[in-house]
Amino acid sequence: MLRKLGIAFVVGLAALLLYVASRPDTFRVERSASIAAPAEKIFPMIEDFHRWGPWSPYEKRDPAMKRTYSGAPSGPGAVYAWEGNRDIGKGRMEITDSSPPLKDTIKLDFFKPFEGHNIAEFTLEPKGDVTNVSWVMYGPVPFISKVMQVFVDMDNMIGKDFEAGLANLKAMAEK
Repeated sequence: MLRKLGIAFVVGLAALLLYVASRPDTFRVERSASIAAPAEKIFPMIEDFHRWGPWSPYEKRDPAMKRTYSGAPSGPGAVYAWEGNRDIGKGRMEITDSSPPLKDTIKLDFFKPFEGHNIAEFTLEPKGDVTNVSWVMYGPVPFISKVMQVFVDMDNMIGKDFEAGLANLKAMAEK
């Protein structure tokens, strides 16, 4: 009986590992919002890390989080690093490319609680009196992350944060 359970466990584990190995090697999370404000008003709130506090959902998770700004004051070369509690971890963002007032590309590096290296992009598309703002994050998925994604829906987890951030950005820009 114990032998049969052991064999069943090994077969189940092998099936799980094969399933995990077949998962995509990259991920992409995207959320969008329509904001009744011109791109020229919204873009500075994204391009300047000093202005993320009121709208970024991550800023509110650890009020004691240590923040460091370096490089350019905004736009390409602007750097924002953080270190906080276990919910927020430790990481660094750097704006690598900018096309004001339409797009910002950010290199996003996480160091704790897990290591990850991704890209975030904000794209603004003016449509008359409204600007469609998209917040996207994409990057590689190492094997251990593929295992975690079997149990945790990355799109749902990060997507909720993006939705909250875009709602905050909308509220600020429409004042």
